[in-house]
Amino acid sequence: MQFDVRTLSPEMVIGQVVVDGRDEADARRQVEARGLFVSAIHPVRGARRGKGKTLSLVLFSQELLALLTAGLGVVEALEALLEKEAAPATRTVLGRMLAGLREGQRFSTVLADQPDLFPPLYVGIVKAAEGTSDLPRSLSRFIDYQQRIDTVRAKIVSAAIYPSILLLVGGGVSLFLIAYVVPRFAEVYQGAGRDLPWMSKLMLGWGQFAAEHTAGLLGGLAVALAALVLGIRRLMGNGGLARLMARLPGIGERVRIYELSRLYLTLGMLSEGGITIVHAIETVQGMVSPTVRAGLQAARLEIEAGLPLSTAFEANGLTTPISLRMLRVGERTGDMGPMLTQSAAFYDGEITRWIDRFTRTFEPLLMACIGLVVGAIVVLLYMPIFDLAGDMS
Repeated sequence: MQFDVRTLSPEMVIGQVVVDGRDEADARRQVEARGLFVSAIHPVRGARRGKGKTLSLVLFSQELLALLTAGLGVVEALEALLEKEAAPATRTVLGRMLAGLREGQRFSTVLADQPDLFPPLYVGIVKAAEGTSDLPRSLSRFIDYQQRIDTVRAKIVSAAIYPSILLLVGGGVSLFLIAYVVPRFAEVYQGAGRDLPWMSKLMLGWGQFAAEHTAGLLGGLAVALAALVLGIRRLMGNGGLARLMARLPGIGERVRIYELSRLYLTLGMLSEGGITIVHAIETVQGMVSPTVRAGLQAARLEIEAGLPLSTAFEANGLTTPISLRMLRVGERTGDMGPMLTQSAAFYDGEITRWIDRFTRTFEPLLMACIGLVVGAIVVLLYMPIFDLAGDMS
């Protein structure tokens, strides 16, 4: 977060600077390192911690991996990144990391001091790499891990874009017909002095009501949308959305498989990096839904008591028949990390195939429903004209 600092130079000149620091003490140290005396310090109004990250974790890892692979040390690599960086916020982060390393701190400790940028998972793999002196390989594992997660997430997002556009366009056309076109037809039919079909009367009545209360209806719609967005955010924050989706027929099982895919992929990466399975489970507990977290906690206790990983996961609902067999194979061969990763890859393939089938089925159905709604409005509008034409003939 940013701090507004009032300073006094050795020449007794009063100045004011804005510093990006973890906390007030960190901001004070940065200013004093410049040879200035701090007379007053307070957070910048409107600055909030954790908003607007200053560093792309994947990009940082890719650049750092390239420099380490080229033969540079960690300090030299960070100095090179600092020299080429133009963004002030990112330069501050890199400078803070370099200062910590020059003070003799470990790289993982420097990263852990900035939890808003480097999550515990990232710190954990770096800490494990320090024990094996193989930081490039750990960074490569993390990059591959993050790219695989991003690929699945991108498939889900892209699958939701087209239906969202259809709903938006279809809803907009329907609202336009009800609020603008229908009232004009209602004025024409009222002057005709004919008895209209009751469905046409009902729709024309709704159209006139919408025309007379357009502002109120639009305001109510905006309030309803805002309440829906806030409700979804709250459900996502407390895990309610995951529990709700888990109860939906057909979708609930896919949500569970997606969670298991992320769990197995993360555990596999940590296990391949040299982290014990118990510590890996502790690391990933903050990344899963409350339901999976409860199962993980129970499984960790059973593993600590001496049960095999496959037995503990099976007892707490963290496996499927396929993954259970793969875990048992990993226990027999001693390659649990690669087997967890392969299980995640199997899950990813299943999720991808299900997304493709779902979109191929759902999108035509959605288009048909929107067409039926718009078509029904148009037919009800022209039904009195058809009756009039029949009487004239």
